[in-house]
Amino acid sequence: MSKTTVYTPAKVWNWNKEFGGKFASINRPTAGATHEKALPVGKHPLQLYSLGTPNGVKVTVLLEELIELGIADAEYDAWLININDGEQFSSGFVEVNPNSKIPALMDHSTTPPTRVFESGAIMLYLAEKFDAFIPKTLAQRSECLNWLFWNIGSAPFLGGGFGHFYAYAPEKLEYPIERYTMEVKRQLDLLDQRLADNRYLCGDEYSIADMANMAWYGALVMGKLYEAGEFLEVSSYTNVIRWTKDIQQRPAVKRGQRVNRVWGAESNQLAERHDASDFDRDPAEILRQVMTRKMKQS
Repeated sequence: MSKTTVYTPAKVWNWNKEFGGKFASINRPTAGATHEKALPVGKHPLQLYSLGTPNGVKVTVLLEELIELGIADAEYDAWLININDGEQFSSGFVEVNPNSKIPALMDHSTTPPTRVFESGAIMLYLAEKFDAFIPKTLAQRSECLNWLFWNIGSAPFLGGGFGHFYAYAPEKLEYPIERYTMEVKRQLDLLDQRLADNRYLCGDEYSIADMANMAWYGALVMGKLYEAGEFLEVSSYTNVIRWTKDIQQRPAVKRGQRVNRVWGAESNQLAERHDASDFDRDPAEILRQVMTRKMKQS
C-alpha cells in the first residue's frame, strides 16, 4: 500500500468546507431549511419531488409500473429538485423530508396529506397502497422486504462509499477505494449468486425489491455509474447482467428511468413529468420551461 499523509483527528471536530469535494457547496453538519420557498403542487394526488439519481429512479419506475397496470390513481406529478443548487434545503422540501434528501412524496388523497420520505419507505407505501408488486404470502413478502431493506443498507456503501472516493473525492486515496471496492464486489457477488437460480430476487415474481436494486446495481453492471465498469469487472456478474437486461426491457422501466433526468442523451431525459403525454414531448422544451419557472421563483 502506498504511503499517505497521516491524519490525526482533533479533539473536537471543526467544519472545514475545503474538504467537501464536489459537494462542498451543499454538504453541512446541520439539518433544517436554509431558505424559505414553498414547493409547487400539481394536479394529481401524488406529488413527487426528486431527481433522476438511482434513489429517484426507484420511485419513478414503480409509479410507471403501477400506471402500466392501469391504476389511474397512481398518476403523479414529478417535480425536479436540483440538489446541486441546494433546493432540497428549501422550507417546503424540509417540511416533506426533514432529512433533505430526494426523493420525497406527498399523497394528497389522504386527509391530512401524507408525507413519505426515504426511497424504501416510499416504495413500500405505494406497493401497499395499490396492492401491487409486493407478494401476498407471508414467506414471499418477507423475502421481498429482505432484499428491499438489503438495498437500503447496502447501496450507501456503493454510492456514498465507493462512488464518492472513486469518482468524486478531491484526490484518489488508496485505502478508501480499496475498502469500498471490496465491499461493492462482495455485494455484486451476493446478487449474482441469488440470481443464478432465480429469475427475480423473490423468485418468479417481479417486485419492488427488483426495482430498488436494479436502479443501483443494474445501472452499475450496465456501465452507467461512476465509469467504473472495467475497474469492477462487472462483466463477470453474468446473472446480474441477465436480470438487469430482462427488467430494462419493460416499458414502464424505460419511462421511469427518464423522469427527473437532466443529463446524458437528450432522448433519455424528462426534466419533469406531469402527464403521461409528457413522454412524447420535446425533452429540451420541457427543460426550458422548468428552468424558466425556477428562475421566476428564485
